[in-house]
Amino acid sequence: MDPIPYSRQEISDADIAAVVEVLKAPFLTQGPAVERFEADFAALHKGRHAVAVCNATAALHLACLALRVGPGDLVWTSPISFVASANCALYCGADIGFVDIDPVTRNMSVPALAARLEEAEKAGRLPKVVVPVDFSGLPCDLEEMRALADRYGFKIVSDSSHAVGATYRGELIGRYADISVFSFHPVKIVTTGEGGLCLTDDAALADRLRLLRSHGITRDAAAMQGANEGAWYYEQIDLGFNYRITDIQAALGSSQLTDLDDKFRRRDAAARRYDDLLATLPVKLPARLNDRQSAHHLYVVEVENGLSRKAVFDALRADGILVNVHYIPIHLQPYYRALGFAPGDFPASEAFYEGAVTLPLFPSLSEAQQDHVAERLSRALGS
Repeated sequence: MDPIPYSRQEISDADIAAVVEVLKAPFLTQGPAVERFEADFAALHKGRHAVAVCNATAALHLACLALRVGPGDLVWTSPISFVASANCALYCGADIGFVDIDPVTRNMSVPALAARLEEAEKAGRLPKVVVPVDFSGLPCDLEEMRALADRYGFKIVSDSSHAVGATYRGELIGRYADISVFSFHPVKIVTTGEGGLCLTDDAALADRLRLLRSHGITRDAAAMQGANEGAWYYEQIDLGFNYRITDIQAALGSSQLTDLDDKFRRRDAAARRYDDLLATLPVKLPARLNDRQSAHHLYVVEVENGLSRKAVFDALRADGILVNVHYIPIHLQPYYRALGFAPGDFPASEAFYEGAVTLPLFPSLSEAQQDHVAERLSRALGS
């Protein structure tokens, strides 16, 4: 059997046609396809404001900037994520902290967050922003986090990079956060090649995100400080960045959204089939909760009973099953250790990392491939 990657993009003939259409059109960037993609994404989420950018790291950075995060501020996130979830605060000159995960959901623990907030309030050092992460596509405990945000006065930037198509309390995610961030990297549920997006209910925040993604420049006469000198005139009114997404990428994104339900259905079917195939093995499976539905960006198991994750990982790789590990806890990275974080700071996150293995999961994964993964995993575990 050919090697099986842990993930793989899926590009249809319709996707290719949408990109070719833009290549033949007048605008390759800063054209109508970007606004169309934003409108398509917003429509899925019941009319919320969508601002597309070049990648999700840029989206996280802009989200913090839009919420006026700066030097002296404090941002908290989960240790179990890609480093961008924490780096976005440092880009703004803020300080970073972490809240440990719940061992079942692998998401930020609400009891741990509540306890840290109580301590922080007493110390007079509350976070300005909290960045919970929908790990593997499973939404966080967003309603409880919203209640804490309203009580303690912080904003929520939900890192939903894994969770395009995920639902919480019966609707697509996005309702409870001040800004939700999505990723369209090739291994994600929907891809634009590279790309990201900020989703918000706040029109003023959306306007600020749009301004900051394009150098802080405006052509809106109402926003200018001087008189509009003519059709050519623009003003830089803030320090922004070139974080724009192209029309080529946006056209691919709009096309990919058209069969989001089918992508979701096939991912969910594959995840449920893994649940059955692996039920008797000495591994901890992803959680399933009644009030939310994971997008199944990743299918992560945890090796148990004292078995060696490295031995299992190496055995599967040797068999052509290109498993991965998501993630090394951010606070254990050398850069973050230099900031004062150390092993033992977040025990649930570190325990998860010790056993975590990401198995192949993508819409076109065949049952034969899944059977092969399950059989080889069983063998690697000595079962």
